[in-house]
Amino acid sequence: MKILLLHGINHNMFGKRDPVHYGTVTLAEIDASVQRLAQELGVEVDSFQTNSEGAMCERIHQALTDQVDGVLINAGAWTHYSYGIRDALAILTMPVVELHMANIHAREAFRHHSVFAAVVKGQICGFGVDSYLLALRAAVSAAQANA
Repeated sequence: MKILLLHGINHNMFGKRDPVHYGTVTLAEIDASVQRLAQELGVEVDSFQTNSEGAMCERIHQALTDQVDGVLINAGAWTHYSYGIRDALAILTMPVVELHMANIHAREAFRHHSVFAAVVKGQICGFGVDSYLLALRAAVSAAQANA
């Protein structure tokens, strides 16, 4: 089973960025935690991070060509306004799980709305790095149900 993990805008700055909401964990540490769980679950995870909205859309499109079984996406601020990424996600036929380290519903009002919500299988937020691990488990379960 292949899972694609998409990290969005500013996530390369985890560890330096807003430790109140994101802690001090780095993107490399997040990916390492995900890889450990992936190994335990017997799945392959390919991680991708970009600060370019166009590159994110292209990588989402590539998920179809790569025939991945599930997609995890933490798009950061794009979650709240990127209809381009939303439309790219809508093309996918495999389960997509939206995730956020912080509880987006307990933050600024503009973060309460996800333009992805209607096209993803589900959302996980507020559990820090564990949001990624919970999302991986959810995507694997959903992909197995689709098989």
